[in-house]
Amino acid sequence: MARTATINRKTSETDIRLSIDLDGSGRSTVDTGIGFMDHMLTLFARHGFYDLDVKVVGDLHVDQHHSMEDLGIVLGQAIREALGDKRGIRRYGFFMLPMDETLVTVALDLSGRPYLAYELEFSAPAIGDTPVRLFKEFFWALTWNLGLNLHIDQVRGEDAHHIVEATFKGFARALDMAIGHEARETGVPSTKGTLV
Repeated sequence: MARTATINRKTSETDIRLSIDLDGSGRSTVDTGIGFMDHMLTLFARHGFYDLDVKVVGDLHVDQHHSMEDLGIVLGQAIREALGDKRGIRRYGFFMLPMDETLVTVALDLSGRPYLAYELEFSAPAIGDTPVRLFKEFFWALTWNLGLNLHIDQVRGEDAHHIVEATFKGFARALDMAIGHEARETGVPSTKGTLV
């Protein structure tokens, strides 16, 4: 069964269309109106082997906050829908990703219970014109809409670009591990018999 989803979400602040295939080849078409976020989502798709199409029209004349937060909402909803009842998946995933001087760890659980632990430190307030605080908003919205327990920890790092890039690549790889098929699992990977 195809693990795909398309979400359309329109508010007075953003208009987002997102399609994802969790069993793709890493192909992406991304246009968020935020150059650095386009780069991050392209890396996410490539390193997780997801096919991803994203179009965001947001109120960037106000700032980037609404686009980043709403994008997290929609991506979380799409992954949740594509996973269905989560039958046969591994559930847990983790990855430690080095990028030059930076090392970031990402660990996650597709438990249905949202939680975000986000321990990144930046020496600069922005990457280009994108405030670094908005990446936490993005991941917060994603975790709550996916029902994901997500821990992101910076072991070391100085360059803000490297820190965020290592985070997105590590998240892509950890999620790929968690949604992968476990041949020994005949049901849902929980003693309760369900992952909310």
